[in-house]
Amino acid sequence: RDLVRSRGLGDVYKRQDIFFLKKETGETEMKKHIGIIGGGAAGMMAAVTAARKGTKVTILERNDRIGKKILQTGNGKCNLGNRNLTVECYHGGDAAWIKQALERFGTEDTVCFFQKIGLLIKEKNGYLYPVSEQAASVLDVLRYELQTLGVEIIYGCKVQKVERTLSGKLVVNDGDREWQFDAVILTCGGKAAPGTGSDGSGWKIAKKAGHTCIAPVPALVQLRCLETDLLKGIAGVRADSRVRILCDGRETDVERGELQLTEYGISGIPIFQLSRDVNYLLRDRKTVMAEIDFLPDMTEESYENMKETRRMLQEKRTAEEFFTGILNKKLMSVFLKIAGIKPTTPAVEIPEDKINTFYELCRCFRLHITESNPYENAQVAAGGIAVTEVTEDMESKLCPGLYFAGEILDVDGRCGGYNLQWAWSSGFIAGCSAAIKTE
Repeated sequence: RDLVRSRGLGDVYKRQDIFFLKKETGETEMKKHIGIIGGGAAGMMAAVTAARKGTKVTILERNDRIGKKILQTGNGKCNLGNRNLTVECYHGGDAAWIKQALERFGTEDTVCFFQKIGLLIKEKNGYLYPVSEQAASVLDVLRYELQTLGVEIIYGCKVQKVERTLSGKLVVNDGDREWQFDAVILTCGGKAAPGTGSDGSGWKIAKKAGHTCIAPVPALVQLRCLETDLLKGIAGVRADSRVRILCDGRETDVERGELQLTEYGISGIPIFQLSRDVNYLLRDRKTVMAEIDFLPDMTEESYENMKETRRMLQEKRTAEEFFTGILNKKLMSVFLKIAGIKPTTPAVEIPEDKINTFYELCRCFRLHITESNPYENAQVAAGGIAVTEVTEDMESKLCPGLYFAGEILDVDGRCGGYNLQWAWSSGFIAGCSAAIKTE
């Protein structure tokens, strides 16, 4: 009705699968039709945006329901954005290209969008969550808005290709069925969490249309290490740490946060942040190590003072008693073993070089990284369709009428709601641009 009032049109009616707007003069105008491949976060945002512009919208979804991956985000709480939004929070692509997209639809736009469709939002240190702390709430308000706008959803569609006809229409084929649209938006994700439907098929579709796919790797994922025998003794330990990545002995990156030690390697937010770059180094067959500082708040001076003042504890204690109080007990036991110190040895009898070895391990514990966990464990995939082949309106430069949004593009963000923000931003731009261009 709002569309009719804004355009001065008469009644809106449906005849078979073709929509018409009937003007008061009696003339008819066919309503433009946009197809969206993939019903994830970016796809739903694109669908809502395009439908609000007055176009007919159809989502082609391979699963039996939309938004599966949303339910997994933020450990089920859905970290849907972040107040501290900057282009530095993103990798891949082109910084200027990413920046303009975030400026066109940023954090405040996301908050406003969701509040208007009924979602209450709260903030924790800049991180945005639904007040319910349930990802299902985010998915539900999106589903209800799609219903209200009359967006059609067709399930069980495993699209294989998109082709542009001589007339300018885009034909979508899933092997058994065929659809024709005025514009198509590819939002079928990358390869992370393939159980939700993201299996890389979107990249194959884009490549058939002539696009380049930057080599993908798992990102925001745990890292596996060579020293599994040693790690079994410290699995389960969580510790505030500074983690440096060394490639062929040279520092390439560093992160600070709560580290989690596992039987196979290392996890936690700082590891997730480092994982994409580590995977690219490993892909290039580089030797990669993680150097962990378990005393990240200590300056070099305070570290030396600590070692000196602890000498007074040596006199009447065993090695185990002497080193207690510095680190988690599991870590202490393993470091004693590495340093060649028996726990029952009187502290005064421990050679100085072995004491120094223990202390060095506290600040410089090294693990050889062999690989990451697979896409099944990754929150996002790095790599994707080269943004140099995509306009600022998210339209293909090679196939007019074909648009992209979300993880399918060579853009991936840090932990903290940045990847969902990219889905909202790119989805909005693609949906808006496709609708306006097809008018």
